Amino acid sequence: MLKNGIKSAATRTRIQVLSPDAQFEATLRDAFATKGTIDLAFVKGTVAASEDALGRDGVTVVVVDIDAGDEKEMAALERLATRLAGWPPLVVAMPSFDKDVARRLVQMRVADFLVKPVQPVELVRTCAQVMQAPKGAERIEAEIYTYIPAIGGAGVTTLAIQTALLLLGSGDQKARPATCLVDLDFQHGACAHYLDLEPRLDLKEIEPRPERLDRQLLEVMLSYHASGLAVIAAPNRPAEMRTFDPEMVTRLLDLVSANFKYVVMDMPRTWFPWTDSVLLGSNQLYVVCEMTVPGIKHAKQLVTAIKERLEAGTHPKVIVNRFEQSLFGSGLRRNDIVQAFGADLAAVVPNNYRLVREAIDRGVPLDEVQSGNKITLELKKLIASTQRDVARAAAPNAA
Repeated sequence: MLKNGIKSAATRTRIQVLSPDAQFEATLRDAFATKGTIDLAFVKGTVAASEDALGRDGVTVVVVDIDAGDEKEMAALERLATRLAGWPPLVVAMPSFDKDVARRLVQMRVADFLVKPVQPVELVRTCAQVMQAPKGAERIEAEIYTYIPAIGGAGVTTLAIQTALLLLGSGDQKARPATCLVDLDFQHGACAHYLDLEPRLDLKEIEPRPERLDRQLLEVMLSYHASGLAVIAAPNRPAEMRTFDPEMVTRLLDLVSANFKYVVMDMPRTWFPWTDSVLLGSNQLYVVCEMTVPGIKHAKQLVTAIKERLEAGTHPKVIVNRFEQSLFGSGLRRNDIVQAFGADLAAVVPNNYRLVREAIDRGVPLDEVQSGNKITLELKKLIASTQRDVARAAAPNAA
C-alpha cells in the first residue's frame, strides 16, 4: 500500500488555471472532477497582474483564459511564454480566433490553444497531449524548412522531397531523425504522387472540428515512404478552388512540429489566410525560381513582399533551380544571378531533367537513381550551411 501511495503521489498532475470567467472555471472543474491524479489550482485576475505567479511550484500545465483583443494582456502572455520556455506547457483559451492571433501564438510557441466554448473532453485531451514530455527533459523544437514557388513549375516539390530525404538520412541507420514532409498544396499537391504513395489526409474529417486532431488521428492520416519518411498529403481536388480555416492548418502544423525533429513544407503559390502563420513558424524559408528573367523578377518581388509583410519572420532566401549554362551560349550566367540577389541567394541547383524524371517515375530518391549527383550535392551543401548556422545560434544559449 505504501508503494502504491508513493507512486500515486509522484504521478499527480497539477494544472494551474487563470481565468476571469466563472463559467469557464466551472467547466474545468467538471472536466477534471473524475480525474483522481489531477489537481486544479485557480488564479483569479488578469495575465498582466498574475504572470509572475504562473508556472511555478511544481505546476505541470498552465491554462490561460485570455481576451486576445486586449493588447496589454497579449503582451503579458508573450512575456509569460518567454519565461516558461516550453515548460510547463502553456495552453491558451480565448473567446475568438483570427489569423493575426494565430500568428502571434505561433511566434510565442504556446503548446496549444482552444476557442471557447470548450468541450470538457477537449480540455482533458489537450492537457494530456501537452504533458507528454516529462519535466526536465530536453524539449527539441522542430526545424522547419519551407519551400514556396515564385513561379509555377519551378520544381519546388522535387527540392522539398529531396531535402526531407537528406534530413532523414542525416542520422545513423539505427537512430534516424523523425522527419515529415507536408504538402500544403491542397488543390494540386504532388508530393504523394512523386513518392508513389496514397495521400491519406482527410480534410473533410478534421475541418468541421479541428480540435479533434490529435497524435492518434494524425498517425492515421500519415503516409510512409519505404525510406521511413512520413508524408502528409491530401487527395487532389483540381476542380475545387477553396481555402480552409486557418485554425485547422495551424493546429495540424503545430501537432506535426511537436512530433518530428525535421519538418519540410511544400507550399502552394497562392497566398491563403494561413500562409502568414506557416512562414512565420519556419526556421528556413526558400523562394524557388527557374533560371529565366521572368523567374528571377518574380523571385525578387516575392522576397520583397515577404520581408514587408512579415517583418519579424524568417529572412527568405532564394534558390535558383535548373541552372544550365553552356560555355559559348548567350543568356543568363551565374554572375547575373549573384548580382540580382546578392545576400538573398541561398543556392543554385543544376539542371538534370532525365535524372529527376526517372526518380519521379520510380518514386525513389535521386541518389538511388544516380549516387553522388550534382543536385543532391548542392542540397547537401545548403542543409549543412543551415545546420551550422543553427549550431552557432544555439551555442550562446547552451553556454
